[in-house]
Amino acid sequence: MTDLIPPWPLFSTFLIASFILAVTPGPGVFYIVTRSLAQGHRSGLASVAGVAVGNFGNALAASIGLAALFAVSSLAFSVVKYAGALYLVFLGVQMLRSSPMGNSDSVPIAAPLGRVFRDGFVVALLNPKTTVFFAAFLPQFMGPDALPIFQSTVLGALFVGIAAVTDSVYAVTAGVAAPALRRRGFRNLGRRLGGGVFIGLGFFTALAGSRSTQ
Repeated sequence: MTDLIPPWPLFSTFLIASFILAVTPGPGVFYIVTRSLAQGHRSGLASVAGVAVGNFGNALAASIGLAALFAVSSLAFSVVKYAGALYLVFLGVQMLRSSPMGNSDSVPIAAPLGRVFRDGFVVALLNPKTTVFFAAFLPQFMGPDALPIFQSTVLGALFVGIAAVTDSVYAVTAGVAAPALRRRGFRNLGRRLGGGVFIGLGFFTALAGSRSTQ
């Protein structure tokens, strides 16, 4: 276990830093909250699962050195980044084109949970900044006697698990708030907000130039 987990002072600092980063709203949180507002907390939780699996894929990629490729190859980074941005815009356009609800009290028709999970997975996986983030963040907390690929994978999995818990709180909270918003007359809020947020995240991802932050 000493090869997989750093000494306690370093490990406790990692847990605190991971929690602070996880609760700080970012593109992943906005994506999950948007799904919950538009389609309910079950879709939000399916998005959490998809995003978590995609982020763990990025943690694995960082562990085996894919981040190093992104760091030296602008082409590889750009291809993945723009593919993810286009997918976000595609999801936003789909949501805006979906049928509006007939009345203020109706519950929005949720997409199949398998599709929601897939969308979250693709959105998270096609974000090369997450891989670069893991490559920069995880080594700060690795012990001197660590086996790099194994300890970084364990730390990455723990970070993803912490983020999944905090993201689930966001998803459930947004899902609970959504019916109250609809009863107050915001019947198409989730659909319009969701489409706008997805398209905005797509353009933000495409236009963001830095490769050093998440």
